Amino acid sequence: MTKKQRQIFYPTIFFIGIFSMYFQIQTFRNTIINWLVPALIIVVFGIIAYKIDFLNFKNTYFHYKTIKLYALINYFVGFGFIGCSLFMLTNYYLADKNSKTESFKIVDRTSIRGGTKYRVGEEQPVFTINYKGINKELVFNNQYFEKMNQFETVELETRKGFFGFDILQNKKLN
Repeated sequence: MTKKQRQIFYPTIFFIGIFSMYFQIQTFRNTIINWLVPALIIVVFGIIAYKIDFLNFKNTYFHYKTIKLYALINYFVGFGFIGCSLFMLTNYYLADKNSKTESFKIVDRTSIRGGTKYRVGEEQPVFTINYKGINKELVFNNQYFEKMNQFETVELETRKGFFGFDILQNKKLN
């Protein structure tokens, strides 16, 4: 690859990584997985890409003192998030078709600002449950915010993901 091609390639990979971050977050919300697993995938992919390609990155850009930091950021965001998104999306979309329904007690309640594209800034309730030893935060629509203290359990319809991490099909407050 020529220097000119690499000057296009690295920013492109970086922005694809940022774009894939959105899908990864949405998939993470619907997957029962410890946050350390995606974080480890991001770090491993970033370090492998750094080890393989750092000399090309260094030869492409000026030799600042911080070139290693810029390279690490580029590799973690670019290759790390792309690799992790592929992992999360594969687990989600190639999941088993059989589902099961279970009920879990709400351990904690909180809220976040957010919402749909027309209701940005409204409070959304977040309920924490203990799902087989993993604390999982479930975000619900803002219509449940006013009554969030009245709910005791969450009923989840789940199915087994491709890599063994459970996928949320449906969630219902009781």
